[in-house]
Amino acid sequence: MLSQAQVDEFENNGFLKGSVVLSEEEVEALREELDLVMAGQSVKKPVLNRDMLNEDSPYDNMKMTVSSTVVQIVNIWMASDLYLKHAANRTICEEIAQLSHTDTLRIWHDQIQYKPPVTGGPTAWHQDHPLWPIIQPSDLVSAWVALDDAVIENGCMWMVPGSHKWGNHQRYLSSTKDFKPLHKQPEMLPNHANVEAVPFEIKKGQVGYHHCLTWHGSPHNRSEMKRRAIAVHYMPGHTRYEPVGGHAMLPYVTVEPGQLLTGAHFPVVYQK
Repeated sequence: MLSQAQVDEFENNGFLKGSVVLSEEEVEALREELDLVMAGQSVKKPVLNRDMLNEDSPYDNMKMTVSSTVVQIVNIWMASDLYLKHAANRTICEEIAQLSHTDTLRIWHDQIQYKPPVTGGPTAWHQDHPLWPIIQPSDLVSAWVALDDAVIENGCMWMVPGSHKWGNHQRYLSSTKDFKPLHKQPEMLPNHANVEAVPFEIKKGQVGYHHCLTWHGSPHNRSEMKRRAIAVHYMPGHTRYEPVGGHAMLPYVTVEPGQLLTGAHFPVVYQK
């Protein structure tokens, strides 16, 4: 369980580095499974398996060169029992439950983002919840586990401390030429809001947590190192289906608007 100091840090900053939750063997098994899914060799399939350069992206301000690549897989747990088991990791789920103040957790969806060496492209500055326009309220917390060391050199995530308290600014988020976050209408921000970002370096097998409204992004991977990670986005038990737009998970929803988002494609992975 997290200490009160860690919970306070998360509530102040909107992100927190957790412990190493996967052994070397567990990381290697997930890497091997990922290779099978990326190659289309798994028996079951994820919801999405795509190069974000070549298909429409929710990040409308993402500018990628023709040589850039970000492989995105959504709901690899549906293709792999190993990744479903990972989503139910006891340490991660107990700590997410603490941070999201709930006794029940469901998978909203998971997401692999793989930035290959040299050609790994950027992930634009964004907030998660505005890109999920079928669920409310914005209380979700994500667990981002590195399958390679994620450092500045290979395009680790950067976070803006305290930005989860400022509301939805997704439509105004952009980037400077050197990949610093830029708000197009800064007068809309609270007084004294500081949009300076900090690196969120995560060791292989370590978990990092972030709130669904925290500003974050990651620059190119220009190194010779791979940057693979599995993020699981967890819904607290009170999350409702409230559609105001489209989403890749929309076809899997079986409840009526206003109801709790439950069902086989949103499995419970933790109950206190």
